[in-house]
Amino acid sequence: MKWPHNTDKSGLNAADEQQLRPRDIIFTIPNFISLLRLISIPLIAYMIYTDRKWAALIILALSALSDWLDGFLARRMHQISKIGQLLDPLADRLLIFCSVLVFGMAGLLPWWLLIAIGLRDLVMLIEVLVIAQFGYGPLPVHFAGKTGTALLMIAIPALIVADLGQGYIFASLHLAAVACSIWGVVLYWVAGLIYLKQGYDILHIQRVREQS
Repeated sequence: MKWPHNTDKSGLNAADEQQLRPRDIIFTIPNFISLLRLISIPLIAYMIYTDRKWAALIILALSALSDWLDGFLARRMHQISKIGQLLDPLADRLLIFCSVLVFGMAGLLPWWLLIAIGLRDLVMLIEVLVIAQFGYGPLPVHFAGKTGTALLMIAIPALIVADLGQGYIFASLHLAAVACSIWGVVLYWVAGLIYLKQGYDILHIQRVREQS
């Protein structure tokens, strides 16, 4: 099947593709929103730790809204930036790690979940630093990684709500949130292994190029 001139299989023409390509810009509205989300993370963790759960839920909801808003504005205003592609997943990972840390300190989640999440992100950080030495940016996000992150993002507010009351409903919600966290971590690691394979392939190709 042939595609129209100057278009790819996604239906974008050359001009649209150029606008959606990340640029070396820093001071943009989407990046400012991502920065605010990063700043809100210790505040959310503090609210959870000090048992101000309703305040934590409100800030968490605003943070989730900003997660959608910065991506939407970046595409709409043609302000997709390289630093934005780093800030957005960084904010998600820090929110998950800090929240799980606080839940672990409060006894609402097992500590092995925190260790599993922290270890996976540490491995990914090392991989990003290694492939960056060869001029490669962050690897494209895999569906398993998106799903794992989504499950963990669902589990965080569910755990907060489950801790607001007593009884069968709240206990069931707590169990569901813990199960959601476990599946999120499993998919988190599945995606991590996929990223490691992609990183290995990149380094292998680079080595072949250097030898040829």
